[in-house]
Amino acid sequence: MKIFLAMDTSSASQVALEQVVERPWPAASSCEVLSVVEPSHLWTTSEVAVGAARHAEQVVQRAVARLRSKGWEATGVALSGDPRAVILDRARSMGADFVVVGSHGTSAIAKFLLGNVAATVLRYAPCSVEIVRTRVGKQASPHALRVLLATDGSEYSQLAARSIAERPWPAGTEVRILSAVELILPATRALLQPPFIDSAFLESARTEAMQRSQDAIASAGKILSAAGLTVSESISVLLDTPKAIILAEAAQWEADLIVLGSHGRRGMDRLLLGSVSEAAALHAPCSVEVIRKRSE
Repeated sequence: MKIFLAMDTSSASQVALEQVVERPWPAASSCEVLSVVEPSHLWTTSEVAVGAARHAEQVVQRAVARLRSKGWEATGVALSGDPRAVILDRARSMGADFVVVGSHGTSAIAKFLLGNVAATVLRYAPCSVEIVRTRVGKQASPHALRVLLATDGSEYSQLAARSIAERPWPAGTEVRILSAVELILPATRALLQPPFIDSAFLESARTEAMQRSQDAIASAGKILSAAGLTVSESISVLLDTPKAIILAEAAQWEADLIVLGSHGRRGMDRLLLGSVSEAAALHAPCSVEVIRKRSE
């Protein structure tokens, strides 16, 4: 697996580095480290620009040394330009399987930064993306993890389940499979309000929604159990949005990582980038992975 770690000088990037270093990955995995210097009109002297470039190079060198000390095959590069464009171009050119970036927290400024870089990477990366965040009150650890897989039974959710199943995890890691019971009405009926909606039809729709969630969980569970992972299940019948349900479950279960597909069962209008995954990246109390086929 080719891991692509995008770093800056923040502590969040150091947390992302340690996650890559300590977490088990498939055999023969490699990592490239990138730090981007963004040119600024505020730089009044060439010495400032040179200093920024030197600092970026030092970040890369230290990260590569850390990875190699743990047996990784690692390379690194410091480049100049718009971080969003540089990260995406580099991920494509190296054929990355996973782009890893650090979250900058939940403050207003942090969300602005995340929206400008990490969210762009989430939307447009040619491969899977992980936004790393240490769960509040818990130190980053290579030991047993709690992984929350959000699924709606779509091919993208199946891809997310297979991504988890195909990777090694620390001993004792548990995967919880979450599916929200979502009542879907045909457009003509959705516009109607009680008492104009037939109660028998509503009951039938609820039964079908529950069955979809159960099937989604069963399908993902089969994939994960075959990989020898410890699996638990959770079906939510709350009347809330999928993203709110996922975040609530992650907080209550104290998940270390949320994993979900890049699109949902109904395509671009449902569990999709810009909605669920961006909300998770901005608001989740833990790391978030968005799984997609390479060059999706």
